[in-house]
Amino acid sequence: MQRMEESIGYEFKNKELLKKALTHTSYAYENNIESNEKLEFLGDSILEFISSKYLFENYPNLTEGEMTKVRATVVCEKSLYKIAKLHNFSDFLYLGKSERKMGGEQRPAILADSVEAVIAVIYLDGGIEEAEKFIIENLKEDIEIATKHVGDKDYKTVLQEKLQEHGDVKIEYKIVKEKGPDHNKSFEAEVSFNGKALARGEGKSKKEAQMYAAQKALENLK
Repeated sequence: MQRMEESIGYEFKNKELLKKALTHTSYAYENNIESNEKLEFLGDSILEFISSKYLFENYPNLTEGEMTKVRATVVCEKSLYKIAKLHNFSDFLYLGKSERKMGGEQRPAILADSVEAVIAVIYLDGGIEEAEKFIIENLKEDIEIATKHVGDKDYKTVLQEKLQEHGDVKIEYKIVKEKGPDHNKSFEAEVSFNGKALARGEGKSKKEAQMYAAQKALENLK
């Protein structure tokens, strides 16, 4: 726990809160204790509020639509996974035996969810200012980059333009998998081109999953 605290830059008064934030449903089920699911829900809301506030206060020239786009780019599984990897969250997760056997400590969705849960317990233990400090320290750079590219075309548009260079084609996106409880679902989308599957992507919303599928398809085409 001390290593974890040193890495994230916050010392907990209540260490049990941090343990709970790192407790995956698989471990909770095996040990008949509460998981971090409800904390993820709270952390997600705090993350959205703090990132919105930061954009509003620091980027007055952005329109409402541009702020929404930047926030969606930054507050996503990919960014949270990056934070988890930076602070070695995989070393501290409490996972069930079967989940660990399947390499669950490296799964982007599990790691991203644990970051949301940690944000929630920093808030519960130390207040909104401490939670804000952790969020901004870890997302400031990504927010700055996203604001510079806010006018860029999204991956779905770029993929469509690339595939239609030589005439009309049929591009389809379908949701092939849904996981998790209603308040914290994740989706897996598949993009296909004239009936041929190109790539899959996972995200917190159907739209985000489709975007990641398009991004992976573009990488594969390169």
